[in-house]
Amino acid sequence: MIIAMVDFDTAAADRAAALAQVDSVRDEVRAMPGNVAYRAYASREDETRVTVMHEWDDEESFAGYLKSDSFARSGEVLRPMMVGSPVSRRFRAELLETVA
Repeated sequence: MIIAMVDFDTAAADRAAALAQVDSVRDEVRAMPGNVAYRAYASREDETRVTVMHEWDDEESFAGYLKSDSFARSGEVLRPMMVGSPVSRRFRAELLETVA
């Protein structure tokens, strides 16, 4: 499993628009082969930080997302709103169990 966490900052006035962009592609990303989860969070610590967290079955699925039109479109909208560079952390993980 691949887990990707992306953190970026916007001006406080732009954060709602950034979250709306991430939300607008959620269903499309969730429908991609290998996607397990796609979530966006607004920081509770400040008015500028956005975090996007994805889970993918494997590296091939994640690579497909990175090459997708959805990823490109989001970048075109989000990058002009970003203050500074985004930080993307990518992890290989093994699911131990799902407890419901």
